[in-house]
Amino acid sequence: MLQSLHVKNLALIEEAEVEWKEGLNILTGETGAGKSLLLGSVHLALGGKYSAAMLREGADYGLVELVFYVCDPRQQKKLERLEIVPEDGIVALSRKLMDGRSISRINGEMVPIGRLKEAAEILIDIHGQHEHQSLLYKKKHLEILDAYAKDEAESVKKQVREAYQIYREAVRVLEEADKGEAERKKEEDFLSFEAEEIREAALILGEDEELESRYKKMRNARKIMESLEEAYECTGGLSETSASSSLGRAIHAMSEVSSYDPKMEELYGELLEIESLLGDFNRELSDSQDDFSFSEEEFYETENRLNTINHLKTKYGNSIGEILHYAEETEKKLAVLQDYDAYLASLREKKDVAQKELDRWTNKLTEIRESYAGGLSEEIRQGILDLNFLNVEFDTVIRPLPDYTESGRDEAEFMISLNPGEKKKPLGMVASGGELSRIMLAVKSVLVDKDEVETLIFDEIDTGISGRTAQKVSEKMALLGKRHQVLCITHLAQIAAMADAHYLIEKQINDNKTTTEIRLLGEDESIQELSRILGGAKITEAVQSTAKEMKKLAENMKSKHLAE
Repeated sequence: MLQSLHVKNLALIEEAEVEWKEGLNILTGETGAGKSLLLGSVHLALGGKYSAAMLREGADYGLVELVFYVCDPRQQKKLERLEIVPEDGIVALSRKLMDGRSISRINGEMVPIGRLKEAAEILIDIHGQHEHQSLLYKKKHLEILDAYAKDEAESVKKQVREAYQIYREAVRVLEEADKGEAERKKEEDFLSFEAEEIREAALILGEDEELESRYKKMRNARKIMESLEEAYECTGGLSETSASSSLGRAIHAMSEVSSYDPKMEELYGELLEIESLLGDFNRELSDSQDDFSFSEEEFYETENRLNTINHLKTKYGNSIGEILHYAEETEKKLAVLQDYDAYLASLREKKDVAQKELDRWTNKLTEIRESYAGGLSEEIRQGILDLNFLNVEFDTVIRPLPDYTESGRDEAEFMISLNPGEKKKPLGMVASGGELSRIMLAVKSVLVDKDEVETLIFDEIDTGISGRTAQKVSEKMALLGKRHQVLCITHLAQIAAMADAHYLIEKQINDNKTTTEIRLLGEDESIQELSRILGGAKITEAVQSTAKEMKKLAENMKSKHLAE
């Protein structure tokens, strides 16, 4: 249920905080006081369209926050699918509105606007004139029928959706596969060329890395060889200036004096170790020269092999493993093309099997809809009669569609007659705007036990009605408030009298600034507001007496139905 609404810096609202109650919450006020602005604020919090012109003059930003308490396990599961976990049962939706942009949050965490809208659909349902007009569309009629048959239809609809996806995929694959003979031959030739090109290369996993290393060594070999030769001449060559020759002379000189002094003997030993290390170095230097010896033919072969591999990489994959995998898939496609008739036959069989499964579930769904259509029609008819229609004939007609959809193969249409002797016609050809709002109320009343959305908002529900009809609408709203939290904006006293909580929206002028405020009315204040609605500018004792009587009758009616 909606616990609170916080609005800041929107149009005439400087800052408003409203705590909502269970049951029927009624909002009233003078024309122009800001009732539509308040509902518009709720729309904004739920992801509605926003423009900078909505901000209060002089404000840098606007803020709208809705706080919900969620205890219904069905709602909790749906929220969890969106990765929204209520904190102690609380879910807060907020939207900060700035010049040209907005920031949406759920429980303080920034989210995309789409996520905000998805959460809102689970938590709250707003019925304004646009929603009433949706009754003109057959798609809405099917949604209402499925909601009415939900206990039995929901699992079958899931099976239909899954079967439909499998069927559509089978159709797509078959359509793509069923190409002309010339195109298939062209594709077969192309695949054969690719497979043969890879096959002729006789690739070996890892050989490209080994070749790259060898090629790099060959390209640098000349410079390396020159450096090795120079190093050998300097360290182990036969010239008198080489390190080896110089070291030999030094050893000879030290050998003559090594026996004269312990220090000389130590230095002589170090020279012998240096000679040994230099000898090892020269041997390794000589071996390295052998490693970097290669023929021009060997260099050419290595370069060509690398070019072949790199060419294949540009066409079939970034590594030899990917190229070989591509070749394997190509061979599979070739096998299919070379026996294409059998392949097409297998695809047609898969499509037929998928279609039979889809037919099985769509037929089952149609049976369920047909079995519930009569009950829905009678309950809506009775609900419309309860709203002061004198004569109502109502029927839900189910017709087959020319093709499958995710929702089955049916369309539903509400047919209605509001005058004796007239044939039933499509709802949109018979009902006016005001009548549509009452019919929508009747529909919501029928679905009251099946609707998982706990909070309902009604705007313009009283358009074009008065007198006895208004009384009937008020009674229906009160009954709806027993099962749901309902917020209703109204200008009719009959509906306002039914309030479990009555709020007044009014303008205030302070320091030459106009603001819209909202406050919860006590019992006496509520009667005073009813008197204003009834009497207009002049409120007489008779008007006040009538307001008190209306309130008393409303309480009696609610008590009676509560006892039932």
